[in-house]
Amino acid sequence: MAKTRPYRVFLTRNAERDLEDLYDYIAQGTSPLRAAQVVRKLQKEVLALALQPERGSWPAELLELGIRDFRQISLRPYRLIYRVIDRQVFVLLIVDGRRDLRALLERRLLGA
Repeated sequence: MAKTRPYRVFLTRNAERDLEDLYDYIAQGTSPLRAAQVVRKLQKEVLALALQPERGSWPAELLELGIRDFRQISLRPYRLIYRVIDRQVFVLLIVDGRRDLRALLERRLLGA
């Protein structure tokens, strides 16, 4: 059985900033320990995309616009939005899903 080559996974600067902001927000609201646990869990999901990037669903907010270029992984309440191009995965957005995602996705991903 042939082993498939893993995809290369990249965090964009915006996604890196999202992780930092989430850490700060959780650390202030609960504790630095809890913030570190959440960030580690999100980082683990990012790394897992190297083996199965197509497992994510399409964000409903983008499907409504007919856009299927982006996928998401949900770790309630957080969502990782990414794009697969060739054998590369670009994580573009890591956000609390309780936010107004339509406006955020349009601004961040579509440049609207």
